[in-house]
Amino acid sequence: MELLILFALGVLNFAANKAVLESGHPLLETLPRAVRSGGGRISLLFEYGVLVAAMLLAAHGWPAAVWGYGVYTGLNTVMAWVVTTHRI
Repeated sequence: MELLILFALGVLNFAANKAVLESGHPLLETLPRAVRSGGGRISLLFEYGVLVAAMLLAAHGWPAAVWGYGVYTGLNTVMAWVVTTHRI
């Protein structure tokens, strides 16, 4: 069940990250060129790494990884909303 929750949170994280990358927000221009190149593949790779790490920890008896990833997802979602609605 923990892995299913993490997977659902991971989908939300990827969607939020992609929405920010496609928003065209001027804040994105302040990011290093390596992060912006290739449509933000490096940031998506980072998201994938964090998700895999959380899944591995949860699968090996660390249920706190689900809570930690849940908090991470919540912060990402709020920040994506702020950026995509140009509230910053």
